[in-house]
Order: sequence, then structure tokens, then C-alpha cells
Amino acid sequence: MLNLWNPSHLAFGLSLLTAFVLGIVHGVTPDEHTWPITFSYAVGSYSTRRGLRAGLLFSLSFTLQRAIASELAFLGLAPLMTLVSGNYWVYLIVGAVMLLGGRLILSRPRRRPKLPDSPPGAEVSLQDPRPWIPAVHGFVAGWGFGAFAILIYTVLAPAMPSAAWGWVPGALFGLGTTFVQALAGAGIGFWASRRGLDPVSLRAAALRTAGRTLFWGGATFLAAGLVGFLIPGIGNWTFDTGIRIHNLAHLGLAFAIVVFVVLGVGLGSFVSEIRKLGRLPDLCTLSPEACQTHPAEVSSARPADHKPVLDRNHFRDRIPTFQPQGRPMGSSRPSLLRRGSARVRDRFA
Repeated sequence: MLNLWNPSHLAFGLSLLTAFVLGIVHGVTPDEHTWPITFSYAVGSYSTRRGLRAGLLFSLSFTLQRAIASELAFLGLAPLMTLVSGNYWVYLIVGAVMLLGGRLILSRPRRRPKLPDSPPGAEVSLQDPRPWIPAVHGFVAGWGFGAFAILIYTVLAPAMPSAAWGWVPGALFGLGTTFVQALAGAGIGFWASRRGLDPVSLRAAALRTAGRTLFWGGATFLAAGLVGFLIPGIGNWTFDTGIRIHNLAHLGLAFAIVVFVVLGVGLGSFVSEIRKLGRLPDLCTLSPEACQTHPAEVSSARPADHKPVLDRNHFRDRIPTFQPQGRPMGSSRPSLLRRGSARVRDRFA
């Protein structure tokens, strides 16, 4: 039976199997080095296929890093990779990369696509995430360490028979994480694409969510890294849950980062964007050409009970003009009621 809590003195084959299963558990449990980043790029992909690609890019580069680190651990460098201060340096670097990614998404492109008659808030003024950023993120985030990394570097990698096998436990651990994170990326992209929005509005909501999650998530990582250097013992401030599963046994700073970035910023921003854009006119009705410029995969089927949003000019010609009694037509001093009626017409104009 596999011992995932405290493995020791394992045979060669059992060590490899343990590394892979630990990677799966690492991908499932809330980890600050994976979930905030995977969620950001997956929701910003606004489709299943793109979400799968984002999850794969991040996780495969994470796997490469873990394979390199596992080989270094076999060569006796594990103490250098498990320094507490090293994790805070990773927080700072990851935070800087997240800030850069969020800034690139939220920045306006030089040539802004023009959408005729598009309502405010749904303009295509955002840029898709650069395809290389998830890969950079995965390689950098992999240098962070926790209970799983300690097991790989101090137990499983040294158990390999030679230096030619030293990288294998880290690679299998990364592949286990890749399996979960790729499925998670595809699932998040699928969920985002089934929110009942037209392709243009969906893209706007997804990219704003991704940009804000990366930006504020990066700020959170930077703050956590700085606090870690100022208060070195903050990483030991944890709550013991009694669950003998790593990443769930002790909840502390890392868990707080995951909850704030993914649930607070990520999901909160996406729900807010959906509610805001759901009250606006359907862009595919106002500008069919705009919807044709986006991949067909994002033209997700609407729910069966979806009701089209009325055009904002629907009631323009139905606003009655009130003429109060006792004042002749064409008076130089319009009444208060007429001024109010004019404002209503201007609002729907």
C-alpha cells in the first residue's frame, strides 16, 4: 500500500509510482504554486481547447523544472532548494511575472478593433494572453517548495540507483500534476464558455477576469514574499486540520493566497463581469461581423431558456411626449415634465 504521508525506504518501482501519485494529489489539492496561475490563464482562454493548452503549457514547464530539481537533489543539492527564504524569493518572482501578465492582458492594443454600436463595457480593448507566459510561469513556480517538494528532493530522488535516474521522480511528479492541471484548465475553459454570453462579451469577461486575477494575484504574491522576509516565521503560522494529506493537513499563508486569488479575485470578478455584460445588448445582434472575427469554438450554444436581450433602441420611438395642460405648444420655457421626457429620450438614444 502506498504511503503518501511519510514514504521511506521504498523500492525502485514503488518510488516511481509514489512520485506520480503524489503529483496527482499535488494537482488536486489547493497549492499556491499551481491553482492561481492555472485558473488565471484557463479562464482567460474562454474555451475548452485553449484552456487545455494553457494548463498543458504551465504544467509541462513545471514538470521540466521538477525533473531538473530532482536531478540536482540526487547530486546532493537538496539543502539549497529547501531553504525557507528561497520560497519567498519564488513568491517575489512569481508575483512579478503575474503582474506582467495581467498588465499585458489589460493594456489596450495599438490597433483597437472597432465594433459599430457596441455598448459601453463590451468593447474589444483587451489582448489575449501571450502563449509563452504560462510556460515561464510554470518553470518559475516550480522552484517553490512545500511538503511535496521535500518528499521528492529528500526521499524519492536519493532512492534512485544512479544519476541517470535522478531526474525521473521529479518528472513523474510533474506529469501527475500535469494530468490534473490540464483537465482543470479544460474544465475551467469549458465552464467559462457556457455562461450564455455571445462570443464578444464572453471574451471581454474572460480576459478582464484573467487580467485582474493575474494583476492582483501578482500583488498578493509580492506582498507575501515581502512579509515573509520581514516576518520569517509567518510560514509556520498554520492551522492543523487533522487531515493526513499534504496541502490540507496544515492551512496557513499558502492556503490564504489560493483562496484570495482564485475565489476572491478570480471567481468574484468573473461573476461580476457576467452580470454586467448580461444586462447589455447582444453584440452578435448589433454587430454580426464582430462575432465572425472570433474562433468558432467560442460561439458556445446558449441555454435553451436563454432570452435575447432587447436592443437599447427598442423603446426609443415608444417614449411618449407629454404636453402639460395650460401651456401652448412651442413655448420658450419648457415645462419640467417636458425636460424630463427629453432626458429619457436622450438616455435611450
